[in-house]
Amino acid sequence: MGDADAQRALYRLTAILEAENLPYAIIGAFALNEYGHQRVTVDVDLVMRDEHLQEFKRRHLGKGYEERVPGTGKLLDSVHGVNIDVLSTGRFPGDDKPKPIAFPDPATVALRGKQFALLPMPRYIELKLASGMVAPHRGKDLVDVQELIKSAGLPSIVADELHPWVRDKFLELWQLAQVTDPF
Repeated sequence: MGDADAQRALYRLTAILEAENLPYAIIGAFALNEYGHQRVTVDVDLVMRDEHLQEFKRRHLGKGYEERVPGTGKLLDSVHGVNIDVLSTGRFPGDDKPKPIAFPDPATVALRGKQFALLPMPRYIELKLASGMVAPHRGKDLVDVQELIKSAGLPSIVADELHPWVRDKFLELWQLAQVTDPF
């Protein structure tokens, strides 16, 4: 299982979701790649409303998709052997504890990217920052934001578009991204 399998699983899943008008937004590394920082991944992460996830599961479980953990959004594309993690609208990133930032409703905020639906970049960055700020096991989310700042050449004024709860962390990572590697 590698990046090519994950990409095939991504396109298979998004084709189904779009054909069935089930709103979604891709998050995780595939979104990071679309926004300007390339990172290899072996899974597919997305956000959906619970009722849309339930509809998808009702139609597709046993037909190329399985639940890795029954009753959750932890799925498996059994055709490509790729894990799919569906995060629910209204839940909280990182530790799932209440905070000012929650997974948004893709039906109202998702934008059409080149290949699939995405969150607006500021909303995506907020989720990454919130996750990395509260969950020690999610430090890669902070690194992803720092690398995105560097790779995409994001200006510091992006902070103005972010929720105040994560703004200082963004500016801290922005400063770190300005340091050049002396080697």
